[in-house]
Amino acid sequence: MEFKRHLITAALPYANGPVHIGHLAGNFLPADIYTRFLRAKKEDVKFICGTDEHGVPITIRAMKEGVTPQDIVDKFHTIINDSLKEMGIAFDIFSRTSKPIHHETSQAFFKTLYDKGLFEEKESEQFFDEEKQTFLADRYITGTCPKCGNESAYGDQCEKCGSTLSPDELINPKSALSNSIPVKRKTKHWYLPLQDYEPWLKEWLLEGHKDWKNNVYGQCKSWIDSGLNSRAMTRDSNWGVKVPVEGAEGKVMYVWFDAPIGYISATKELTPMWSDYWCKEDTRLIHFLGKDNIVFHCIIFPAMLKAHDGFVLPDNVPANEFLNIEGNKVSTSRNWAVWVDEYLKDFPGMQDTLRYVLTANAPESKDNDFTWKDFQDRNNSELVAILGNFVNRAFVLTHKLCGGRVPAFHFDLKDERDDLLFEKIAETKKQIEQSLDQFRFREALFQVIDLAREGNKYLQEKEPWKKTDQQTLVDNAMHLSLQLCANLAIFMNPFMPFTAEKLCKMMKVVPRMLDWENGGSLKLLSVNYPMNPPELLFRKVEDEEIQKQLEKLQQGAAAAATVPSEIQNTSVSNPIKPEIQFEDFDKIDLRTGTIIAAEKVEKADKLLKLSIDLGFETRTVVSGIALHYSPEEIVGKQVTLVANLAPRKMRGIESNGMILMSEDEHGKLIFVNPSSVSVNGGSVK
Repeated sequence: MEFKRHLITAALPYANGPVHIGHLAGNFLPADIYTRFLRAKKEDVKFICGTDEHGVPITIRAMKEGVTPQDIVDKFHTIINDSLKEMGIAFDIFSRTSKPIHHETSQAFFKTLYDKGLFEEKESEQFFDEEKQTFLADRYITGTCPKCGNESAYGDQCEKCGSTLSPDELINPKSALSNSIPVKRKTKHWYLPLQDYEPWLKEWLLEGHKDWKNNVYGQCKSWIDSGLNSRAMTRDSNWGVKVPVEGAEGKVMYVWFDAPIGYISATKELTPMWSDYWCKEDTRLIHFLGKDNIVFHCIIFPAMLKAHDGFVLPDNVPANEFLNIEGNKVSTSRNWAVWVDEYLKDFPGMQDTLRYVLTANAPESKDNDFTWKDFQDRNNSELVAILGNFVNRAFVLTHKLCGGRVPAFHFDLKDERDDLLFEKIAETKKQIEQSLDQFRFREALFQVIDLAREGNKYLQEKEPWKKTDQQTLVDNAMHLSLQLCANLAIFMNPFMPFTAEKLCKMMKVVPRMLDWENGGSLKLLSVNYPMNPPELLFRKVEDEEIQKQLEKLQQGAAAAATVPSEIQNTSVSNPIKPEIQFEDFDKIDLRTGTIIAAEKVEKADKLLKLSIDLGFETRTVVSGIALHYSPEEIVGKQVTLVANLAPRKMRGIESNGMILMSEDEHGKLIFVNPSSVSVNGGSVK
């Protein structure tokens, strides 16, 4: 089918924190590259995004910080918007799901399905926090994962083993709001019976979109083959889009019902012609996202659109896998991330270096790894030494040998090497088009850098600096080199727009030269046209800068190990104690030991009596950890003990020391274990 217009979406980021490079690599950057490519081809295209402001993580963060959810989303919408804009992600609109237009659009959508009788109304028992007097969404419930034993699993997922869970599966579930044990209470919700759409999904998706990426198609097929079930489209909360039907007081739409409708409401906000992009069959809708959003965009949202009727369905969903950092999975709770706003401060003017590295290493078919060493190597060895080097040589030689003007090309002196360069330019354009049309961004970018590599070879073979007595041959070499620079600007523009703009200024040409139809031409720069003096397109990245980033990454993770992620960079309710001198700290004798026995202390719910082997003796220690651990699960654990603490009687038992504990993000006590000392009685310094 021939499409008259394109609608490109990038998955809405949660407005509960900044964006990191995983977000860029996963969906924002490929969506921007593809949109810029379509714009260069003069296609009718709209690029839509915004912040998702109704997720449970937002309300949790607000509660932790003692502010309102609106305060949280206002803060992070601005940070996210500014970061993406500065990175050159050129949305037509970057909206917000807290806007009235989104609430109105979502409510109208819900009401249409409700009036058609397409929802199932069910009463069920859900967890309720009696202390906070509120029903608990899945993410508000924590406990032990039944699959891997992780004690900090959520009610919907274990982030350690990746298992999808339900709150009922958790062992020892607790409320993340109060740390109390929740009870079950009846509540009513509206469900979308996804099983009713299975036959249609099999035909539309499994039969009609076998051309989708293997990771996308495979995940969808697995879900559908396993059988779909009714899914709740509402939840109990006071933050979100209110459910617009009778008897729905205290109910809001489940975030994965209202969030994708955000694409529609943002388009409405952008243009009165919004229905052309959402309701006409000759619109091509493409969703860019990470693999964790595949099911929502390929199964649930299409089922919603089908149920409503009258909307176009996604033609493709080129989802990426995850980007790891320095060999470890990105984790916002552990602060193991490279934050975009911080990168922009640390590397001013180097947006295109990050765009280049993330595209060259994009996780298109499998998880990939970002390392700061690779960042440095690609910048120095490819951008500086190949692309930047060729452009700089071409301009320096033009000013030195041709008076800074585009020399004439003498066709009677054209040789086989010139013809090879002609062919390479034309072939590069064709290959980039083919690669981008199939969402192979790494492959397309390789063609750009390979063409610059060819330019360096061409200059090296022609050696115009040696032919000053044969000006016509010099002219030909420099003319083609400059025309190649102009073509490189066109080809790099979707990937590195800031560099393309800088190159245009050096060539003194207007931005319309970057239109895709001009690519492959050898008449982009007129003879005798003056060039501006050369500027370096890229700078080298030094070892010291890379070391600083590695240290920053480690320090951030170390800090997050003791501070819950939701309250980092906020006012601290437990402030640092008054300053002490080194001599004060040096008085403390920290030793490693192993718990060899543990038992509950009678008539004391919080206390355990521990026997700790210090190698040279066994100590009795009374510790207030009984609410977090049973005696049998801690025997054999190695601990750090304050060994020279004055003895203290607790419930008639003399306690000789104190073990060190920390808190995880949910307030659960965790052992502070020495990583490098295993001998009982060893000193910790």
